[in-house]
Amino acid sequence: MANDLSRPLGIRHKKKSLLARLPLGLVGATILATTVVGAVTWIILVRDPLGGEPVAYVRIDRTKTGLGPKDIEVADLHKQAESGTADGDSATPSSENAPQAKPRHPPVVQISDGQPLTTTAVAQVSEKGKFGTLPKIAPDGTRPLEQYARPVMPHGASSAKVVVIVGGLGLSQTGTQEAIRLLPPAVTLGFAPYGSSLDRWMQRARQEGHELILQVPMEPFDYPNNDPGPQTLLTSLSPDQNLDRLQWLMSRITNYVGVMNYTGAKFTATSEQLGPVMKELAARGVMYIDDGSSSRSIAEGLSGTEHTPFARADMTIDAVSTEAAIDTRLKQLENLARSRGLAIGVASDLPVSVKRIVEWSKGLEDRGVLLVPVSASIKDGQM
Repeated sequence: MANDLSRPLGIRHKKKSLLARLPLGLVGATILATTVVGAVTWIILVRDPLGGEPVAYVRIDRTKTGLGPKDIEVADLHKQAESGTADGDSATPSSENAPQAKPRHPPVVQISDGQPLTTTAVAQVSEKGKFGTLPKIAPDGTRPLEQYARPVMPHGASSAKVVVIVGGLGLSQTGTQEAIRLLPPAVTLGFAPYGSSLDRWMQRARQEGHELILQVPMEPFDYPNNDPGPQTLLTSLSPDQNLDRLQWLMSRITNYVGVMNYTGAKFTATSEQLGPVMKELAARGVMYIDDGSSSRSIAEGLSGTEHTPFARADMTIDAVSTEAAIDTRLKQLENLARSRGLAIGVASDLPVSVKRIVEWSKGLEDRGVLLVPVSASIKDGQM
């Protein structure tokens, strides 16, 4: 027998482990038998051993549908199969016959007085135009102005009322989102016609309870150095050409109560051009809002001639876009509402403007002033 001196350096005999001494064939047979018995038992006791419950993942996008996850019902496939109500004969539902999620209510939002705000075009006050959906007066006389207006809760006749219009929405995705998210529902939102995803943002704004207007670009005195954008209404065009452009602009969104000029000091001072526009707006049942930026505007006089519901802004809230200047203008707007009964201010969707309007609106009603949408500013007999 070899001793430690004849054994190679560092190598020693090892005893065989317990695992090495086990009969591996017997162990393998035992494991296989256990697996087979378990599988047979599972098949006998479980109805569907291979599939489990069918699962579908659906992305709920409120910006497109107006619905949230709580608005979607989940279909029980087993109950449908047992009652014979499932569509199709296949035991495994395909994409064509899979049960569709159904909304529990139409895409509208309930505001404080229980009245719904629509989020899609209402058929009776809509028609198909050359460029898309246009507003129209319904056969029963209902105008888009009434159909899409945000109802105002009744208050005492002596209550001072103030309108705030925040425009420029749709151009900046971040600015639009924050304005819709933060501003009080009674603030009227103005959409520019050139933004992307306008329909999605329009629906989101309506879901949050806002009344909407469309901003229409019109020719300023320094055009074309100051160009408001494509499809601007111009004094150099014929009335028919301007009406064609107006219809393109008005087809960009739906659910608005009226239009407001964007710039347009020259156009709004020219009756030959502005007159047909005012007539078209009256015929389509929407109002016109003058943003108050031009003292030469003749829109108010023409609105009476053409029977167009009309409102005019008293001031621009953020002409100077600092917190102090905006706060001062909002205080002036509030005081003007107290002295006259109604005041209208316009602002852009700048973050600083949105922030100060939100802060100013807190406690406004306790101070004796009611924040109302722009449709509530229309004179009796026009609404």
